[in-house]
Amino acid sequence: MKIVSITEFQIPFVKLINFERFMDQRGYFTETFRASDFINNELKVFPNGIMQTNESFSQKNVLRGLHFQAPPFEQTKLVRCISGNILDVAVDLRTSSKTYGKFFSIELSSKNNKQLFVPKGFAHGFQVLSETAIVNYKVDNFYNPKSDSGIIWNDKDLSIDWNLDIKPILSDKDLKLISFKELKSPF
Repeated sequence: MKIVSITEFQIPFVKLINFERFMDQRGYFTETFRASDFINNELKVFPNGIMQTNESFSQKNVLRGLHFQAPPFEQTKLVRCISGNILDVAVDLRTSSKTYGKFFSIELSSKNNKQLFVPKGFAHGFQVLSETAIVNYKVDNFYNPKSDSGIIWNDKDLSIDWNLDIKPILSDKDLKLISFKELKSPF
């Protein structure tokens, strides 16, 4: 098994990764992660390895994010949608970056077999587009509640087009997140 393609975007270090998938009359088989692809080769995106894997199940119109962890507990993420489809969003919070305050969004689904690599220094969130979705992501640092932070999903300065026709379903925590202007980025 191998990575079929790696696509880089206008925001440096955000990558779309597509793994090989084998189909037959039974369905499909794919590797979704091989440490040597991410640690010991030119990607080197998880040099310290994977520390935790997270998974969420959500209903249509659930919006989670935009979340990040502050240093020293910042996280690199490898995100995939294993059931349904989502709009996945990453916002650059690196103050020295030319793309600071810019966002990237892409649809991830169980059908397209793509994974989004979100480096440290980014806020991350997603909206469920299908009736339900299961999202799985690997991270290179443990969750730390004291480092947990985020930006409000509908921030006017970021102007993210979530393509919503109704009000999203949000957690109480996500409803209380600060604006981008209020953020004192730790990155």
